[in-house]
Amino acid sequence: MSSYFTIRWIDDTVQMLDQRLLPQEVVYRTYIDYREVASAIYEMVIRGAPAIGAAAGYGMALAAVHSKATSTEQMVVELNNAARTLLAARPTAVNLPWALERILSQVNQNLMLGAQDLRALVLNEASKIADEDVETNRKMAMNGMPLVPDNAKIIHHCNTGALATVDYGTALGVIRAAHESGKHIHVYVDETRPRLQGARLTSWELKQLRIPHTIIADGASGHIMRTVGIDLCLVGCDRIAANGDVANKIGTYNLALVAWAHNVPFYSVGPTTTIDLSTPSGDRIPIEERPEREVTHVGDCQIAPDGANVANPAFDVTPAKYIRAIITERGIVMPPYEQNLKSLMSV
Repeated sequence: MSSYFTIRWIDDTVQMLDQRLLPQEVVYRTYIDYREVASAIYEMVIRGAPAIGAAAGYGMALAAVHSKATSTEQMVVELNNAARTLLAARPTAVNLPWALERILSQVNQNLMLGAQDLRALVLNEASKIADEDVETNRKMAMNGMPLVPDNAKIIHHCNTGALATVDYGTALGVIRAAHESGKHIHVYVDETRPRLQGARLTSWELKQLRIPHTIIADGASGHIMRTVGIDLCLVGCDRIAANGDVANKIGTYNLALVAWAHNVPFYSVGPTTTIDLSTPSGDRIPIEERPEREVTHVGDCQIAPDGANVANPAFDVTPAKYIRAIITERGIVMPPYEQNLKSLMSV
């Protein structure tokens, strides 16, 4: 386990590491209301698709545990209201609706229970979601580790470590497993504008793990590939469409194109909970638009002229043809994705 934690249930509260303050401060926030959890998700106190899913589950647990409902009917109404509030927090990562639907499904299958038993059921399911994420991440790491050669130079985008999950990580989990197995690796960390998750969070995690790394500007990846040489790129994913298109942090598509041009293997790492077979292609994935200030300011410092027009999509979609393989806890999926993702999910 990591020496820090992303999210935990403690004494009927949810505690989260406030990732907005890293690397300067390590501060844990305590939440007792699901509305606070929804705000924490939107404001990116917590981020990363698996971690958002766990937060949604624990948000539902807060709604249940702190509800004043005395009847099953009233409890169900309150849980559905909480789910709608949590669902609206961020639209792109499929783990959020997946976690909410999983909990509501359990509730709807147990309507014979009283309100107090439903409270326990919701908390138990939320805890399962969190616990399963840790095990899932370790399986993904073991599946992906053979793809990392000894002495590998790796480019990683955004943050996909323990901070983006309940623990261990997805793409960064693969890197971590390779390092822990004794392989000598060096990670080139995209800074990941505009919120700098790479420079702030991934570098911080790699430093905790004592993994050699170098932070680079997002636009430097082509130069690094051409002059230094890169063995592979590893990124996470927030939603995988049925055809293998992957939605991930903005800048992933650019990195995939550069990797394609240099014949560098480009891998996406994510749990099967991010696979959305109901979405036929990346064109159908909703892309969250974030506040303009994230682009016009770095911290409190304004870097753009007053009144400048700003577009700030939080994610982009990388077409499947640029992705060498998708690494999941159930195994590595190769093209043709439409066929092989469907087969993977039917197991």
